[in-house]
Amino acid sequence: MPPLRHSLLLREVQRIAKDHSLLLTLLIAPLLYAFFYGSIYSYKTEEEVPICVVDDDHSGLSRLLVQQINNTQMVHVAAVTSLDAAKESMYRGETQGFLYLQKDLEKKVLSLQQADMVLAVNAARFLPSSDVMGTITQVGLTVGAGVRLQYLQKKGMNSEAAMQEVMPIKPDFHPLFNTRVDYGTFLIPGLLAMILQQTLLLGLSGGTAAERQQNTIGQWARAAGNHLSAALWGKGAFYFILFAVYAFFFLTVNFGILDIPLRGNVWELALVTAIFLLSLIPMGIFIGLCFRSQLLCTQIMAFSTYPIFLITGYSWPIQQLPEPLKLLSATLPITPFISLYQGITQQGAGITDRMPVMLHLCALWLGYTLICLLRMKRTFRNIA
Repeated sequence: MPPLRHSLLLREVQRIAKDHSLLLTLLIAPLLYAFFYGSIYSYKTEEEVPICVVDDDHSGLSRLLVQQINNTQMVHVAAVTSLDAAKESMYRGETQGFLYLQKDLEKKVLSLQQADMVLAVNAARFLPSSDVMGTITQVGLTVGAGVRLQYLQKKGMNSEAAMQEVMPIKPDFHPLFNTRVDYGTFLIPGLLAMILQQTLLLGLSGGTAAERQQNTIGQWARAAGNHLSAALWGKGAFYFILFAVYAFFFLTVNFGILDIPLRGNVWELALVTAIFLLSLIPMGIFIGLCFRSQLLCTQIMAFSTYPIFLITGYSWPIQQLPEPLKLLSATLPITPFISLYQGITQQGAGITDRMPVMLHLCALWLGYTLICLLRMKRTFRNIA
């Protein structure tokens, strides 16, 4: 490492050691957030969602349906009760919905007529409603097909012909990558990437704003010999090393503890992560140089965390965003990084499979480096 950058790295370490807020942000927050948010989704999928059943048929088939639904991992039949009591239970929040089995359900199924199961779910909560609906639909189709299969066999039809009659098209569902189709496996990698970005930006932009607030910009410039590139990367070297260690820690310890698979090439992932961090360093310094108050800068960056996550295309398809938000999303390094990061870790994709996204990330690195150097040149000139 050149002497100038070496001295700037030591200077940054000394400044951070004296600033308790930076110490908390850089040394405690990344690990605390990673384990705290990861632990929320450690079970990854909902289980035993309570619902009520209203059985107006009171037949062997309706009892079999209730038993099979209750035997699933997803749904727990809290009570078999009346329609009014089931509605009241859902309104009080004790259950997430109710299943109504109509009268003559078994009779209609055995006579090959269409029978209805009415499922009312609390769609105010997204996950329970979708999970319960999928589970009960599958059980209903399976039990109904089984009853009709037995009925046709008793009529003298052989098993193969009866099966074709009951189920002429058999769906063969194969979920790829996230084989359990659970929410935690989908969300945790994106959360870890977001923690990596926001804690780095919080610390670096806040520390840079503190330079202006404390009038130490001149010391920073002199320590770099008034060389802009040395000032940029000398200050950023500490953050690059620290957050490269965090990234490695997340991929080994957090992925292991939370049982998240890592399917892609580790070296390609290391390269993508390095470019991501290199793009965040000039971005963070540029943001910090726009503020004279460390507190204000930190507050704004903290406030931006959730909006940034929402427009990256991870929690909502980016093509469905309004055009202004699409443009804003394209200026954030986290947007191409999450696409590459998820592709490598979860899908086993390579950089060549997503080369346009990789070029997008590299362009942001170069772009933020340029505007950061221009901002530093103006700031250094003003204090000269």
